[in-house]
Amino acid sequence: MSVLSYPEAIVIGALQGITELFPVSSLGHSVLLPALIGGPWAEDLNVSAPESPYLAFIVGLHVATATALLVFYWRDWIRIIAGFGTSLRYRRIRTPDERLAWLLILATIPVGVAGLLLEHLFRTVLGRPMPAAAFLIANGFMLLAGERLRRRASARVPAGHAGADAPGPATPASASADDPDDPDDPDDVATDTRLGQMSWRQALVVGGAQTLALLPGISRSGASMVAGLAQGLSHRDAARFSFLLATPVIMAAGVLKVPDLFGPLGDGIHGQVLAGSIAAFVAAYLSVRFLEKYFRTKTLIPFAIYSIVFGAIAMITLAVR
Repeated sequence: MSVLSYPEAIVIGALQGITELFPVSSLGHSVLLPALIGGPWAEDLNVSAPESPYLAFIVGLHVATATALLVFYWRDWIRIIAGFGTSLRYRRIRTPDERLAWLLILATIPVGVAGLLLEHLFRTVLGRPMPAAAFLIANGFMLLAGERLRRRASARVPAGHAGADAPGPATPASASADDPDDPDDPDDVATDTRLGQMSWRQALVVGGAQTLALLPGISRSGASMVAGLAQGLSHRDAARFSFLLATPVIMAAGVLKVPDLFGPLGDGIHGQVLAGSIAAFVAAYLSVRFLEKYFRTKTLIPFAIYSIVFGAIAMITLAVR
């Protein structure tokens, strides 16, 4: 039986940490890169193979990526968890933190149910290089469509709304800090306050969009961001809600399958899982730090172009082999 090597583990770990948060599909890249490299990589890193140790390896990477998100957003999660606690204690949903806590719970339900029912089917049937390349191209067009939907939504959403491009009255534009880790950055608190003003329907639409990521090549963060943009959120607000929403989803997906790492699927790869997880943690932390700044002023268009070009190159390369 083939066993993951340490170079494979570190490269795929770093790739997972980046592509899980960048809107370009981590699963699509995890399927395509080994196939394009070929040789032992294609044999060792086959996510669709029955009882594949590669799948157990990816489980560890998901936990590491979610941990990086928890570390980066720890201040937000303290407020959200506290809001959830006060909501239960006083049986109310009144403050922005209380609302945001319940919005995240509601938005997690669709992908949780779909993942339990369809993940294995989609991974084994569609988790192959050619479908992944095709879905990656589709991901690019989805991101382009999201930009068009955002322009339409911005025309009907008044300034100061939870999704408006301009910050609400509580936070003037000049208050936005350069450092997203700054604990005194009022823009972070204002963003979470705006997100807490989303409707239940908006949160459900954004959360439901994540189910598209069960298709290899469709990005979880990309799908949820596009849904957020269509609901009138700004790029920064859509990205932040997507990352907050991804944290429990990715962590739950990993934790549910952690026992696999201690069974036959994890035999002989514990060291590789650790090395890959460290790479994934570092890459994910740096990625979310970069994207928090990027989406304050930039759009999804570069990621859309990348997805279409890389997907097309991968499809042509695989077809002519």
